[in-house]
Amino acid sequence: MSKKLVAYFSASNVTRKVAERLAAACEADLYEIKPQAKYTKADLDWMDKKSRSTLEMQDRNCRPEIVMDDPNIEDYDTIFVGFPIWWYREPSIIDTFLEAYDFSDKKLIPFCTSGGSELGEATDNIRTLSKADVLQGRRFKASVSDEELKNWAVSFE
Repeated sequence: MSKKLVAYFSASNVTRKVAERLAAACEADLYEIKPQAKYTKADLDWMDKKSRSTLEMQDRNCRPEIVMDDPNIEDYDTIFVGFPIWWYREPSIIDTFLEAYDFSDKKLIPFCTSGGSELGEATDNIRTLSKADVLQGRRFKASVSDEELKNWAVSFE
């Protein structure tokens, strides 16, 4: 049996709640990817062309700083990586996380939270940045059931 980790970034707590439930459903450890500078409501205003999130997503090379409290990535075989979908892909902070650790011998499974947007470019981006075995991820609404999360997670065992 592999050792599993659910690593997630959540700006508004939706992804956090799904990640916590996923970790419980698949008996995985939980790790929050935290920005050095927390996102404010104004930072997340995607309608504002000068908001922090908009500027970060416009620059593909942007790498927001993360709190480097080592999650001991080397201890895990399977890592679920969760995030909200921003502009049809993963937030740039996920790119920072993927470039900060060695995932070359890991199985990564992305999951996102969104009311309607799918993973978009995220899977390909994660594969490129992580050099890991990236499996097909999935989008979840905040209302996803614990049973659905568990059924999805065990399909990777």
